[in-house]
Amino acid sequence: MANKQKILIVDDDNNIAELIALYLTKECYETKIVNDGESVLPAMESFAPNLILLDIMLPGMDGYQVCREVRTSHSVPIIMLSAKGEIFDKVLGLELGADDYIEKPFDSKELVARAKAVLRRYKPAGPAAPAGPAEKSVQYTDLSVNLTNYSVVYKGRNIDMPPKELELLYFLASSPNHVFTREQLLDQLWGYEYIGDTRTVDVHIKRLREKIKDHANWKLTTIWGVGYKFEVRSS
Repeated sequence: MANKQKILIVDDDNNIAELIALYLTKECYETKIVNDGESVLPAMESFAPNLILLDIMLPGMDGYQVCREVRTSHSVPIIMLSAKGEIFDKVLGLELGADDYIEKPFDSKELVARAKAVLRRYKPAGPAAPAGPAEKSVQYTDLSVNLTNYSVVYKGRNIDMPPKELELLYFLASSPNHVFTREQLLDQLWGYEYIGDTRTVDVHIKRLREKIKDHANWKLTTIWGVGYKFEVRSS
């Protein structure tokens, strides 16, 4: 039997945390609860979660700071939970490396569906296996994006990316010179009606550009008023 996927729940309200754990346990996930930000990194090492559900309003180290700390050494997907529903708060969370954002109070079915969607998209590399024709990867000069094992190699260096950034880069690079609107990208990559707005895409593009600089042969291009494309120039 396959090992259960593990979800770390970070919330200072233990009643809410235990309720979330109950929903997820019913779906056959293994859960662990911590009630403060300082406990997250030690729990990362001992529990090795596949997903973090991270409340923003935590005592001491808040969720934004926790997200920033986790992202310095881990690419595990993060879903932020918060009663703050302003676009600014959502965008800030995404800029810091979160993969999704759910407002409190939330519906239990929506929470489980979001967790499942993120976990489906994120499949970290396992033991080496023979590459087959089904492997999903794109290759350009100085850039390799592999969706099968969620890896990016840029100028000979492995680049650590949260799942959503890697999926966006792969999606665009798989259709060179094709322009996609922000709405199309949200629909293709999130797979449901996103609670934020199209600036979510802009945030992820900005983070990609910080890691993957323009190349003489290709670049991420903004089509003003429309969307984005992975532009490939003829040699």
